[in-house]
Amino acid sequence: MNTRKIKKLIEIFEKSTISELEISNGDESIRINRYMPHNIETRENNSINSLSYKIETNNTSTQATSTLLNKKNEEQNNNKNNHTIFSPMVGTFYRSPNPKTKPFVEIGQKVKPGDPLCIVEAMKMMNQIEADTSGIIKSILLKNGDSVEFNEPLMIIEQ
Repeated sequence: MNTRKIKKLIEIFEKSTISELEISNGDESIRINRYMPHNIETRENNSINSLSYKIETNNTSTQATSTLLNKKNEEQNNNKNNHTIFSPMVGTFYRSPNPKTKPFVEIGQKVKPGDPLCIVEAMKMMNQIEADTSGIIKSILLKNGDSVEFNEPLMIIEQ
């Protein structure tokens, strides 16, 4: 598959709302997957801070990034004291172990490494996500029951 066809697929994909596209033609195949990159640190007013695509072909992997940052979000994201907790898997985000108990953490709460932060349910398995640094919970980026993608930011800890 030549680069012109790949670029055209990216343009079409960028204008659509689909999250993944895979095309196979004989011995050639391409997969375009929309995912959340490591550089997103906040989600405010439902704005998208950055949008990335990972394109995989048989032997090569190309990454094209289209950035849609406004000045305000860019300044907020540059705070070096912020540490983002990312989801290690695809699943459902929960703030507490069950609906009748209080959340593991609240905004403004101090945490240390190993403290439980939330749960990501994947295939009926409850996976507890723990703090990997100490600090104060600055932001919880998802609501209880939200779907979460691999590497999607969950929380921001101010160190």
